[in-house]
Amino acid sequence: MTDIAVVGFAQAPNVAQTAGTTNGVEMLVPCFQQLYAELGITKSDIEFWCSGSSDYLAGRAFSFISAIDAIGAVPPINESHVEMDAAWALYEAWIKLMTGEVETALVYGFGKSSAGTLAKILAMQLDPYLVAPLWPDSLSIAGLQARAGIDAGKWDARAMAEVAVRNRANAHPVAQLSGNLDIEKLLQTDYIADPLRAHDCAPVTDGASAIVLAAGDRARSLRENPAWISGIEHLIDSPNFGARDLTTAPSAYNAAVKASGGDLAGIELAELHAPFTHQELILSDWLPDTATINPSGGTLVGNPMFSAGLERIGHAASRIFDGSAGRVLAHATSGPLLQQNLVAVMEGR
Repeated sequence: MTDIAVVGFAQAPNVAQTAGTTNGVEMLVPCFQQLYAELGITKSDIEFWCSGSSDYLAGRAFSFISAIDAIGAVPPINESHVEMDAAWALYEAWIKLMTGEVETALVYGFGKSSAGTLAKILAMQLDPYLVAPLWPDSLSIAGLQARAGIDAGKWDARAMAEVAVRNRANAHPVAQLSGNLDIEKLLQTDYIADPLRAHDCAPVTDGASAIVLAAGDRARSLRENPAWISGIEHLIDSPNFGARDLTTAPSAYNAAVKASGGDLAGIELAELHAPFTHQELILSDWLPDTATINPSGGTLVGNPMFSAGLERIGHAASRIFDGSAGRVLAHATSGPLLQQNLVAVMEGR
């Protein structure tokens, strides 16, 4: 088996709205340039490219093709794309490196969520026969999930607010939201989808990010402390809301167990893709109490569609780069209410 590591990570600022086009070029070019400069490479050194985005979100056909303008026409490239969060593009790139066909890959994701009404757009990912025709927006169905957990005694409004306070305080330098919040004041604010308040929900965000993967000695030549991917797995739960317990995420847990080789107790830090406060509580329930959760602030401080999951991998890897952690977990989700989940475990060696 080939040793593969994350060796570089860059992201565009998380912002409420950009003036750029929906193909992400304006956000991606600075990310690529940062990676080239940081790693001392050029685009000719990248042997495989893979992206994650959504033509439906972009409102244009083949937006991922026009995004290649950010790469440039020369030299010709070996490229692929997934209609998912770019964390799944990273999985495809990881497979490509595992084959031994290439030694380097650049993965990127982008999304201009502000171009439409995101909460309604996300209704189109629901069951097309029984649920989508009702047009339940993403905030409303998340409210049902949060209420189920409260009624089951698994969490309460204060525990949810504590998640929001911690993440805002931890916000990374280019986050959309940051600062210190007061729990008592938060609990007095109005509901937007009972029991969810504004602080419980990730903001609508435009953004992009990119990661460079490399194998073996090539990784060691590019980064002093590569973040070696020791395990990666992605699994799904039923899309039928009535067929699963919404207060748990079995596919996330099982993916984490497989990716960690059954050793979740050794996880020092976790970056969790949780667009709602109660979802972070669901995902962190099976992690050790000693693990630091979302030191970047997570998606509650910026949630660019189709890039946020990749960002979780990048932020977790960055803790290996700087030596602040030795074994980390990164999680990405897609679909409604934590239906699809990908988990990567990385370590320093």
